[in-house]
Amino acid sequence: MKAGIVGLPNVGKSTLFNCLSNAKAQSANFPFCTIEPNIGVVNVPDPRLEKLEELVKPERVQPATVDIVDIAGLVKGASKGEGLGNQFLGNIRECNAIIHVLRCFDNDNIVHVDGNVNPVRDKETIDIELQLKDLDTVEKRLEKVKRAAKTGNKEAQVEEALLNRLRDNLLQAKSARTVEPKNADEEVLLESFQLITTKPVLYVCNVDEGSAVNGNKYVDQIRELVKEENAEVIVLAVGTEADITELETYEERKMFLEDLGLQEPGASVLIRAAYKLLNQQTYFTAGVKEVRAWTINIGDTAPQAAGVIHTDFEKGFIRAEVIAYDDYVAFGTEAKVKEAGKLRVEGKEYIVKDGDVMHFRFNV
Repeated sequence: MKAGIVGLPNVGKSTLFNCLSNAKAQSANFPFCTIEPNIGVVNVPDPRLEKLEELVKPERVQPATVDIVDIAGLVKGASKGEGLGNQFLGNIRECNAIIHVLRCFDNDNIVHVDGNVNPVRDKETIDIELQLKDLDTVEKRLEKVKRAAKTGNKEAQVEEALLNRLRDNLLQAKSARTVEPKNADEEVLLESFQLITTKPVLYVCNVDEGSAVNGNKYVDQIRELVKEENAEVIVLAVGTEADITELETYEERKMFLEDLGLQEPGASVLIRAAYKLLNQQTYFTAGVKEVRAWTINIGDTAPQAAGVIHTDFEKGFIRAEVIAYDDYVAFGTEAKVKEAGKLRVEGKEYIVKDGDVMHFRFNV
């Protein structure tokens, strides 16, 4: 599962990517600094993992990870191929969620591709290009399905009706995610279309250092604009975050954050938000050899969770021994949890909860 960083050229995407992944993608004060997408595997910050490490004292610790993709800047006309648009839009299509970076700071020394700072206009520019690309996809598909629908093919008629609803919304400059599938068949169809604007989105307002805690007028404009989108807005001073990652010790970074009035780096907040955006959650395995965070989809069953460790675990699943994270911390050891009767045995239908500590019994 990958989250792609998008936005206009020169709004701080590659600097943000570097903060998140320490991959040192090229970033500079000119448009199209990034051409090929950079991919970083980023650890998901999780205080629960640190607590389990403290209690179990394992030989090694393995955090959950999320893939972040730094995609080159889109420009007006990208849907028609402007500014290598087709290549960039293809890169976005391959991602599962979108992190949309908006420039929300004034600085005459950093050029803006449109000449002045206006995050509302910038957001609309990107949205329109993504919507136009989806409109093109929808109209091409409609042409193919119309003929079959006219012959009385029921499946084609269902597809045509959904495509027409999508087309109507896109023509009104509304993203495809605003079209709710009416049933499971439409849900499957919608996913098969692979439309860019069905992907969940997270907005990152890139602000100056002084606005890192409370935001500014630009952030207020974006929050107002996205009210109906059911999307999260995160405020991040990307340049400042880059400075924090350059500091060598934990103490130095902590002092820097305290001076800014921040509890933790904004990059950590963003990584967790991206993880959630991808509909993912964590369960843990805890033993003296390893304490590990495993990534699963929200709603996965115990056998599916076991399959993340090894496919044989899912095939031969017998049962799961489950301890709630809070119980593990309260009693301190697995043995004491068992003594207190807090270890549960769950079967194939169990829906794993975020933070469960699990052992699997299986037979192959």
